[in-house]
Amino acid sequence: MEANRHQEQKEEAGSACGMDAKPTLATAELNFGDISLQKATNVTYHRPLVDRNVRSKMMGRGRFRGCTIWFTGFSGAGKTTLSFAMEDYLIARGIPAFCLDGDNMRVGLNSDLDFTDPDREENIRRVAEVSKLFAESGVVTLCAFVSPFRQDRDNARNIHQKAGLQFMEIYIDAPLEICEKRDPRGLYKKARRGEIKNFTGIDSPYEPPQRPDMTLPTNEMSVSECTQQLVDMLVTRNILPQTAQASVLELFAADPIRARAETETLPSLEISQIDLQWVQVLSEGWASPLRGFMREREYLQIMYFKSIHEGVAVSNQSMPIVLAVSAENKLRLSGRPAIALRYLGKPVAILRAPEFFEHRKEERCARQFGTTHPDHPYIRVINASGNWLVGGELEVVERIRWNDGLDEYRLTPTELKRIFQKMGADAVFAFQLRNPVHNGHALLMQFTRQTLLERGYKKPVLLLHPLGGWTKDDDVPLHVRMEQHRAILEEKVLDPENTVLAIFPSPMIYAGPTEVQWHARARLTAGVKFYIVGRDPAGVEHPDVFMNKHLYEPTHGGKVLSMAPGLAGMEIIPFRVAAYDKVANAMNFFEPERSRDFDFISGTRMRALARSGTQPPDGFMSPKSWDVLARYYNSLR
Repeated sequence: MEANRHQEQKEEAGSACGMDAKPTLATAELNFGDISLQKATNVTYHRPLVDRNVRSKMMGRGRFRGCTIWFTGFSGAGKTTLSFAMEDYLIARGIPAFCLDGDNMRVGLNSDLDFTDPDREENIRRVAEVSKLFAESGVVTLCAFVSPFRQDRDNARNIHQKAGLQFMEIYIDAPLEICEKRDPRGLYKKARRGEIKNFTGIDSPYEPPQRPDMTLPTNEMSVSECTQQLVDMLVTRNILPQTAQASVLELFAADPIRARAETETLPSLEISQIDLQWVQVLSEGWASPLRGFMREREYLQIMYFKSIHEGVAVSNQSMPIVLAVSAENKLRLSGRPAIALRYLGKPVAILRAPEFFEHRKEERCARQFGTTHPDHPYIRVINASGNWLVGGELEVVERIRWNDGLDEYRLTPTELKRIFQKMGADAVFAFQLRNPVHNGHALLMQFTRQTLLERGYKKPVLLLHPLGGWTKDDDVPLHVRMEQHRAILEEKVLDPENTVLAIFPSPMIYAGPTEVQWHARARLTAGVKFYIVGRDPAGVEHPDVFMNKHLYEPTHGGKVLSMAPGLAGMEIIPFRVAAYDKVANAMNFFEPERSRDFDFISGTRMRALARSGTQPPDGFMSPKSWDVLARYYNSLR
């Protein structure tokens, strides 16, 4: 019956067009499989002067990656969910991708078609031609269509093959009973009641692919597992670079016992606490694709470009992650194939194929901080370090643990992704801070979550992610901040059901707009797609106390972050100024037209209140969390 249907349409199309003769090049270019639909005469196919490889190169895409991935299966099988997840994954890695969804196409280009067999065939023909054009432009095109008839899908493949484009048929193999049970839009119920005619699986057949390029049983696999299998396939077919496969590159030894034994045979280098924190950052994958402390080539890239370039792939990396050594250690260790890094005498990692290069401190500070003032807190650290840098690949013996009662909160990017997946998060937004949370911060986080819900997300999850590495002496210590954050959640100022509290292991550099790029880019590896940037992020007071001003202009962090290269896939949520509303007795977004009603309680004033034992205005901070802060400052008196 299927063959007869297509043969009849072929004959009708041929007689209508007068195509008994052999097709010309012009008409052959537009054939739909072996069914000629060319009705217009005097049509000539014009080949463009710009070929696909030149176009890709000039658009900054490197090699040509255009192709079509065609998802087929029952309604409710997961085609749209998976195609959008794949689009999101690719865009986040700078790979052009676009999803053509069945319903979306039928409210636009194909709004004149119904669900009869001929119209379904025409629906797929049009989509195949559109996806071919997208693929020709260098885009990874994702088509999510029931497309129940095998011949129609084969014709779509032929359209791409004739154009020299890769076409991959992906069978979303969810049993009909599972799809009917899911029934997210109630379509199966309507079909069973006879309210919808020609519904695939009920009163219209579905012909499964006989030789699909991949089969994904979505009733057995998660969305992330399916996505990773698709990415692996695209890498194997040389469509995606290998760097697209593993967004998180962990540097832990595959065999810790062997690695620890090897450290006993190698010359050793004692590292500082801050160095160990950078080892933790690198080993857990926060700085992927870095494989260790930066070599000179990587160091120069981030000093001058604020990014790491791997072929055509560009990833934002605004901060140098380097290991400083003395001239004596450089002389002692040069030429060695590997070095054992030790902290307090304990082996923590192996640095392989070490490369030594000059630590030009003044130049580094000028480019990193915009100042060389010796009283800047991290410039002091740099100036006290060695005059040489050593880079190389790291093999970390075991997970870094601090045994301070907070290790359970030090979650790796991979662990955080698993938690978000288990929670069913469809959007993750992050707020990084090195200070206690007051109700103004909470207001901004609550507002962001509500905004995401209004945009259609079902389960936005907040990553409350305080910085856990080195900070300057007058900052609130990590253990106090964590206790204060837990109190915030206990009092439900933030929704504990939709919040993950974890520690970001990076040291604080106080480099303002340069550093805030690192803070955002690191969270991207953990699956964060929305990042809240505050006022004067990573900022510090000018080290010359007589200047009496911020070292960095407070709004520049947010502005720079919104323009930063290599952060594809992350949306920056701009800071909204919150202040204490004396009329409402609560923190509220500032309204210039009634500025007299607002009181700006600075961090300095907040600390002064806590030190003196004075209660802040009601509604500034939750009682339990304020008590944590007050007890800490009282202990300093």
